[in-house]
Amino acid sequence: MALLAGAGLLAAVTPLISRAAPVDDGVAELQHDWEVIRYQVPPAEREKRFEALAAKAHKLSEANPGRAEPLVWEGIIVSSVAGEKGGLGALGLVKQAKALYESAIAINGDVLEGSAYNSLGVLYYKVPGWPVGFGDKAKAKELLQKALALNPKGIDPNFFYGEYLVETKQPDQAMTYLERALQAPARPGRQIADTGRREEVKALMDKIKAR
Repeated sequence: MALLAGAGLLAAVTPLISRAAPVDDGVAELQHDWEVIRYQVPPAEREKRFEALAAKAHKLSEANPGRAEPLVWEGIIVSSVAGEKGGLGALGLVKQAKALYESAIAINGDVLEGSAYNSLGVLYYKVPGWPVGFGDKAKAKELLQKALALNPKGIDPNFFYGEYLVETKQPDQAMTYLERALQAPARPGRQIADTGRREEVKALMDKIKAR
């Protein structure tokens, strides 16, 4: 009976595993494609490449309702399109990314080590405030600190909290988090992103030192 029960449990779990694996593979592919475009593709080509990747991410999100990870990455990619486009023309995309992050957080904000909180926090300090946009430095701080609590040694939450502190005219405090970002453990399979982010960390530290 125990053996049969075990077999029954395995039969019940196996479809879940088989459904989960393609999502995880799809997310890993989005991550890799994003970091190649972000750090290795010439700037003039990035917007179109990110737009194509956003369409791919949207398909993954639609195919996997109830999973937060594809929504987080769709949000990151849509935010990247907005970053390349720039100006007021990017505001619609930024609002779209905000909605994607909020949907991911409603499902499970802790996935991907709190990346949804981190990415949404970045939007809140980078986007203009009312009446142009939804920017809110206090909301940004709250979200970024949630991300840091979930991943205190991570390169991204430390970098972006450091950048937030620079944006809010607290450069001396920012250095602590930027130093932690440089000391962050390597992420398996994310070598391109880690290398690119470290360069951004160093550039921001140089800017602080030169002030």
